[in-house]
Amino acid sequence: MARPKRLSDTPKETSQAERLYQKLARELFADLAAGRYAVGDRLPAERELSVQYNVSRPAVREAMIALEVQGLIEVRIGSGAYVRALPGEADSPGFDVTAFELMEARLLVEGEAAALAAVHIADDELGELERLVDAMEDENRLPGVSTNADYAFHMLIATATRNAVIRSQVEEMWHLRSTSPNCALLLGKARTANVQPVVEEHRAVLEALRAHDSAAARAAMRHHMSSVIDHLLFATEAEAVEAARRDVATTRARYARAASL
Repeated sequence: MARPKRLSDTPKETSQAERLYQKLARELFADLAAGRYAVGDRLPAERELSVQYNVSRPAVREAMIALEVQGLIEVRIGSGAYVRALPGEADSPGFDVTAFELMEARLLVEGEAAALAAVHIADDELGELERLVDAMEDENRLPGVSTNADYAFHMLIATATRNAVIRSQVEEMWHLRSTSPNCALLLGKARTANVQPVVEEHRAVLEALRAHDSAAARAAMRHHMSSVIDHLLFATEAEAVEAARRDVATTRARYARAASL
């Protein structure tokens, strides 16, 4: 009996710099192309794929998103991933910037931006940051998820570095949030799961900047970015939990109506 296939068993045709999720996406792409699954088939659960290929569940999640962006699979909330289309002979797996790669870059760049801004930030800018934190709190009370105040907060810190290159880089990373299909898909899932900007984390960054403490500002911003990564990792799980709750509520209501007849 053949043992489960693991990524380490595959030929080393791809670059050593390629990330695990990309290798896994290539494996699943090859399985689809080889006819292992038919259109409409349900793929193994995330936990099963994690064990089968000896990779983390976040890596499985990124691989699924990469295939979903290409239109090959459809992830149904609370049900799993289903084959939507099979790749043609001329097709190949393609990869864009992922939300996790973007957040990793933001953690590095914006952490250092906060440290530099702590040296140069002016009183009027600190006052504007305070207003934006309050605006974030107000936006979180509204239906849906708004990132207007969040964007303005981060861009103001980038501006306060007094470094045009850093400001440009931060602006470009925010642009990628909506222009990268992979990022847009996962951030859309996060919005559906009602993942909102955390006011307390932004306020901690503000207080470090107000104290002109570069080390504290760097640490607060990096902590904030790490938390955002955690929120993204669990966004789809939160969606599934909410979908399950809705299903249970619907079932109970149906039984209640039946019992009253």
